[in-house]
Amino acid sequence: MIRVLVAEDQSAVRAGLVLILRSAPGIEVVGEAADGEQAVALARELRPDLVLMDVQMPRLDGVSATRQVVAEGLADVLVLTTFDLDEYVFGALRAGAAGFLLKNTEAKDLITAVRTVARGEGIVAPAVTRRLIAEFAAGPVRGTGVDPTVLDTLTRREREVLSCLGEGLSNADIAIRLDMAEATVKTHVSRLLGKLELRSRVQAAVLAQELGV
Repeated sequence: MIRVLVAEDQSAVRAGLVLILRSAPGIEVVGEAADGEQAVALARELRPDLVLMDVQMPRLDGVSATRQVVAEGLADVLVLTTFDLDEYVFGALRAGAAGFLLKNTEAKDLITAVRTVARGEGIVAPAVTRRLIAEFAAGPVRGTGVDPTVLDTLTRREREVLSCLGEGLSNADIAIRLDMAEATVKTHVSRLLGKLELRSRVQAAVLAQELGV
């Protein structure tokens, strides 16, 4: 059972999200939050597997809330936004969000995204994510917080996997591209995240774009 906390300040939207998630087998909505502070408090109390987090909320915005939830290791975070290239999304990814979705996402895609993130695959919509990453990389230079020489710690195979992440590929896609088992890809992703001191696959994808891996 995937335990989900829904954080969304608009009650009608929140109710819709909860209804969709509760209709899906294997997903349980364990709590609802109307602002960022409540989202963090409930995440600490309930320890859900995943927080579905709106980025624009009162009291504490979704980016700051995401940063706290991820930093404390309370849950994975899947952010919701109205705009696919919203600057808030960049902040959420920097804060360690596992991925993002548009609020107009179809019900079936929302359910799929929750399940995808829950099993450790942070890039839930490769085509959209590639556009996001490209926009991020093309924008004003933002400090990565990571010295490019840190890539020297990666093996050749880990660099190849990082490059694939930069293209927005899923584990299955990477396995096909590099002719390796999907389980091996997961191992490489886990190791390179640790070496680069990153919290999510999406952060790794953005870093790969910024450093031209």
